[in-house]
Amino acid sequence: MSVDFYNQHAEQLAQVYLSKTFEQVHQPWLTHLTPVLNKANARILDLGAGAGRDSKYLAQQGAANGVQITAIEPALTLAELGKQHTLGLNVNWLQDSLPDLHAVTKQEISFDLILLSAVWMHIPQSQRERSLRKLANLLKPGGKLVISLRHGPSGDARNMFDVCSDQLTQLATRFGLTTLLVTDKGQDVIGRESVAWQTVVLQLPDDGTGAFPFIRHVALNDGKSATHKLALMRVLLRIADGHPGAVIRREDNSVILPMGLVALYWAHQYKDLIDKHQLFQRPGHNSNMGFMKQDGWHQLTHLQSSDYRIGNLFTGATAIAMHKVLSASASNIKTMPCRFITYPNSDEGVFEVNSKSVRATDSLFLDLTTLNQWGEFSLPEHLWLAFSRYACWIEPVLISEWVKTMASYAGNQAYQTPAQQHVLYNALNWLETKRNTSEVRSRFDALKQSQGNAHNCVWTDKSLKHQYAIDHCMPFARWPNNDLWNLLPTDVKANGEKSDRLPTEPKMKAAKLRITHWWRDAWLDENDSASQQRFFAEANIALPGLNANNSSVDDLFEALLLQRGRLREMQQLREW
Repeated sequence: MSVDFYNQHAEQLAQVYLSKTFEQVHQPWLTHLTPVLNKANARILDLGAGAGRDSKYLAQQGAANGVQITAIEPALTLAELGKQHTLGLNVNWLQDSLPDLHAVTKQEISFDLILLSAVWMHIPQSQRERSLRKLANLLKPGGKLVISLRHGPSGDARNMFDVCSDQLTQLATRFGLTTLLVTDKGQDVIGRESVAWQTVVLQLPDDGTGAFPFIRHVALNDGKSATHKLALMRVLLRIADGHPGAVIRREDNSVILPMGLVALYWAHQYKDLIDKHQLFQRPGHNSNMGFMKQDGWHQLTHLQSSDYRIGNLFTGATAIAMHKVLSASASNIKTMPCRFITYPNSDEGVFEVNSKSVRATDSLFLDLTTLNQWGEFSLPEHLWLAFSRYACWIEPVLISEWVKTMASYAGNQAYQTPAQQHVLYNALNWLETKRNTSEVRSRFDALKQSQGNAHNCVWTDKSLKHQYAIDHCMPFARWPNNDLWNLLPTDVKANGEKSDRLPTEPKMKAAKLRITHWWRDAWLDENDSASQQRFFAEANIALPGLNANNSSVDDLFEALLLQRGRLREMQQLREW
């Protein structure tokens, strides 16, 4: 075992470790350390502290600010040398090891920085997910996790396993960690030619409000008798990220949403999971959920999740059944997740539902005005801001936990091994595969044929008589949106240059006349009221600052500029 090797060779190894300074070993990430050392009473966990070189440096550098170091070294003989090396400094040595970290966890403290120097290669693949989950749970909001990766053979009796930075960063997203730094492979400071090192710096985001700890608590730690809690959290995240215009009002530090929209997204995400993939969403052998009523859900088996969308019109029996689905979903949300999601150590509910009964009719158009009929859903404003600002970091955590939860159910026993769980991940894909650029291409081609000429590229003003592309104005890779207003005809070369970058504000303003001309020509023909209705229904809920009855193209464009600014600020996107 590796621990035995370190105990048997403690003196020799300590001499090697102490021959190099902290700065020599950790130079690549020192800029991330300075803010931690400058923070009053910061806590640092040195996991795999060895002979105490790193703990000593951290304690000395942070002494003026009261920085506290917890040092972990599984090899007792090596740890004794480390204690001697840090004698008199603010370093607390504990006997502990991954993946359990019982002693550290028992102290019920969290850390501003966790350092794993030359540790990760000792953890087998089977224990890495559990280890990273444990480490993430020990971080404070905003806390950093620094992991050095050793590449190359051990050359001795130590057990070492292959490491990969890409694998580590992908695993980190499951636990809500963001990647701040991945260095290139560098030479071994001791001089071993067969050994190279990388450093990965991860961070638990902090919105400054305490929203992240709560979200993580519900997603990872809260009890789940079914997938209801995860479903509601993902619904709210999707609305916050994709539909800033959905907010009815703000009051008493709360954000008020249409209950019908929450119910629609609830049905949307469960639709394919249950009907298409036949995945159980609760324990036992009964797949029927509380919102799956005979006069509603079971009358719509011919639909797909992509049909449950803003701007869609239902008529006849389908409209009546969709009314029933939304009403049953709203009721289920109120009585299940909203009832059982409470603040930690409290019976106080986090979400409030003021629901209303809606009479089913044979015509149902899904827009804000309609969805308001089901009442109102209220959530704390700080949670809304966290969902809207950090959706791309929170969603992987929710999805990962949803997959694990589904895999634990008897009805899904065919997907219990990690190798089979890719099916569950694919089933949770939110993207509406039916609604891609083909619809807009068909419209462009029809206009070209009927008018005898083609629209020019919205970005370059080049003629599109021959080849053209359909561009997502707000890049789809960063903000998935297939609404009509977001899809624009462009030159193929310009589309390739733009790629997944965000157009600058001056570029968008320069293109305003061409963009609005395309909108009017393609979707706002006075003789096509259905197209107009859908176009504005999609835009008014997706873009900030518009009211439910907006029909102004100019106001829509101003809202698009606002959304551009939001994405630039929240995701720090590259600009074009």
